[in-house]
Parts: sequence; structure tokens; C-alpha cells
Amino acid sequence: QLELVESGGGLAQPGGSLRLSCAVSGVTLDDLAVGWFRQALGKGREGVSSISQGDGFTYYEDSVRGRFIIARDSAKNSVTLQMNNLKLEAACVYYCAGAESIPKENMDVPWPHWGQGIQVTVVS
Repeated sequence: QLELVESGGGLAQPGGSLRLSCAVSGVTLDDLAVGWFRQALGKGREGVSSISQGDGFTYYEDSVRGRFIIARDSAKNSVTLQMNNLKLEAACVYYCAGAESIPKENMDVPWPHWGQGIQVTVVS
């Protein structure tokens, strides 16, 4: 069974950096599309970034483009989200999700598999 496990969350200052990791098991990494989502207290879950199955096309929502980087780490069978120049709005629970196939530039699709979520805190 496909499983996703997030790690790497924690505390950072505005302008600082954190790197999240989504460990993937039960499937070949390159055959899986992986997306990162986040949900702040009192708000709905929103897409952050995704990497497509196969060729690994990367997509970023406007709010994080130029500051966050999504990438595969084949040696660890995981997908990372490098978060740079963090803003207060980044403080929330982050989730990784998996799907067999997604469009190149659209995260608003069904995601059958989800991790448990991990907390990111940003304080001055």
C-alpha cells in the first residue's frame, strides 16, 4: 500500500528557511505525482507546489513561486520542499499528497493518498 510520511517541520524566523521531506513507500518514486498542501488555523487547505509523475514537471502557486523549491530525492525515495524566505503566512500544517497522475499545471484534482501532516511555525 502506498504510504506518505512528512518530516522536517519546526520553528523558523521570518526570512529563514526550512526543508520538509515526504518519504514515499509502496510505489516507484518517478511513477508518482506528489503535491504539498498547507492549512492554517481557521482556513481551508490550499495547494503549495507539486511535481508531476514521469518527467517531474514542477509547479508552484503564486504565493510561493521564487521562494520554495520542490524536488525528488531518489536516493531516499522522497520528495522535498525547500522553503526559503519564510513569511508569517507559512505558519500552518503542511501535508504531502500522492496521485498516479496529475495535470502539469493544476493541483485542483483528486489526491487519493495523504500524509499525516507536519507543523511549521514562523515567529519573530
